[in-house]
Amino acid sequence: MNDFPKKFYVTTSIPYANAAPHVGHILDPLIADVLARYHRTKGERVRFLVGTDEHGAKIVRTAEAQGKTPKELVDENSQKVKDLHALLNISSDDFIRTSDEKRHWPGAQKMWLALVASGDIYKKQYHGLYCVGHEAFVTQKDLINGMCQDHQKAPEVIEEENWFFKLSKYSEEIGSRIKNNELKIVPESRKNEILSLIENGLEDVSFSRPKKDLLWGVPVPDDPTQTMYVWCDALVNYISAIGYGHEDQGSRALFKAWWPADTQIIGKDNLRFHAAIWPGMLLSAGLQLPKTIFVHGFVNIEGAKISKTVGNVILPEEIIGTYGVDPVRYYFLREFPSHEDGDFSYKKFENRYNGDLANGIGNLVSRVAALGEKVSHVS
Repeated sequence: MNDFPKKFYVTTSIPYANAAPHVGHILDPLIADVLARYHRTKGERVRFLVGTDEHGAKIVRTAEAQGKTPKELVDENSQKVKDLHALLNISSDDFIRTSDEKRHWPGAQKMWLALVASGDIYKKQYHGLYCVGHEAFVTQKDLINGMCQDHQKAPEVIEEENWFFKLSKYSEEIGSRIKNNELKIVPESRKNEILSLIENGLEDVSFSRPKKDLLWGVPVPDDPTQTMYVWCDALVNYISAIGYGHEDQGSRALFKAWWPADTQIIGKDNLRFHAAIWPGMLLSAGLQLPKTIFVHGFVNIEGAKISKTVGNVILPEEIIGTYGVDPVRYYFLREFPSHEDGDFSYKKFENRYNGDLANGIGNLVSRVAALGEKVSHVS
């Protein structure tokens, strides 16, 4: 009989470090924090990973616009993410940064070489539309009147020679694993969404950019002319943080102890990356798939998507500074449905605060305390 406590490994998607975090970045770590705390109360061994995604063309352009180096920019914004987690009382055990050359890069490069060894990396000329805001290639069907729906900008036309990953090779197996819940997608609506995408067959994915166009990133092994594109870099954080890429005995033991992840928390805009590309990479590398991917909706502000253009960005420290951390944690966990978009406004927040915390729970606590005091006097 195994007397060791059961393990629970939970991760969040890692926010892009081109700007300071806003209220839209609260849900990932908060949901994961609740799960981590719950499993700790059950006496389980828990590892809770957070971090930041720190490479790409958008980082370089933002840094240039602010008169900073890419490293200065990501150092600053990564610290702001850590500060947000501290404000929210997030009980994470680890923080991974993709710009960490000693800790993260070996894992990304080991994954690349594993894909090469499986015959799943090939080079070809690519012509496509590149959205700098998404740090991703898009198609015409993703656009409205030629514009990115999220960033209200036309994508750039890119023609270059890249390395590609044979994701199409794994369409059928990924679909099968999701259908039988070996890779469980929660909620069911997101499971159906990704299965619908897979039914049409997954396309091969560009996995690198020419170094002349993308200096800031992880170098492609054995090809000094190319830099890794986001997939083989950022997605690998979930395993580089637990020793993948390091061959010492301690790192191997760490990886064996924690992988696969029990739950990975992501927003709905990350579904395709985590439920298609990530499983394809793991299958190609001969690694186990995560057990569950939990997909939550967006944080909207008074019914509108958070946007600098609209001017509705709210910083978490503004709310926490006014109302305190526990009411903020309560509101986002109580008000936001686990599978749909949720809405924040100061009016809704104050109604929930007064209705639930002051009048509801507050009155209950007050009455119980008063009753306890009476009982103590009688005895």
